[in-house]
Amino acid sequence: MLVAERYEMIVQLVNEKGSIRVSELSELCKVTEETIRRDLDRLEQAGRLRRSHGGAVSVKNEQPETPYAVREIMNAEEKRRIAEEAVKLIEPHDRILLDASTTAWYMASSLPDIPLTILTNSIRVATELAGKEKIEVISTGGQLLQRSLSFVGPLAERSLETYYVDKLFFSSQGVHLDRGISESNELQARLKQKMVSIADRVILLADASKFGQQAFTHVVNLSQVSEIITDSRLSDPIHSQLAELSIPVTVV
Repeated sequence: MLVAERYEMIVQLVNEKGSIRVSELSELCKVTEETIRRDLDRLEQAGRLRRSHGGAVSVKNEQPETPYAVREIMNAEEKRRIAEEAVKLIEPHDRILLDASTTAWYMASSLPDIPLTILTNSIRVATELAGKEKIEVISTGGQLLQRSLSFVGPLAERSLETYYVDKLFFSSQGVHLDRGISESNELQARLKQKMVSIADRVILLADASKFGQQAFTHVVNLSQVSEIITDSRLSDPIHSQLAELSIPVTVV
């Protein structure tokens, strides 16, 4: 098999399966795993797929993240109210995890300067908290996504594995009652899965526009969420369905 033919075969397999591991590609293409890794690097540089931990994922159906500057002004008033309500759940000496959502940034801006440890993958959140002397800020580090000003990838995921937090405050692109929480970006989704796994209490911050939406990559099921804070535009039927799922909902 020529190199060009192998490249086409790899892209076809990745697009058909959505994601695939290096070991599987090595077996199918009958070359070493090291050769496959080099192939994946070249194909990623060409924009034909994206590397993931241990393999590759398709970019065929993936939607780019909405730039931070755009998200910052979308439903801004609702996000501020949700953030202010979320801050009420924080107590001195809590260990908190904030994602890179704009709602988490609103939380950071309204947090009082009290003794806290805050872990985040957000540049904006870390910068906002830098002037608060009593708050210890820990950044995950990792691969920088410029659109969201956030760190993701294997380094960020491994960083989270070394911590345990009392409360996670996070948002998402989609909240579907049957299919759960989703993100447009697979790297963001993987990191948020890790965030949920290290938190004792998982608090979803989602304005009403997020409900009923399904993005490209699944994050977690709603059963893994401890509680939801949303805004008053949430429809009565969705509110009733969340009650049936025994998920506490605060409406602001």
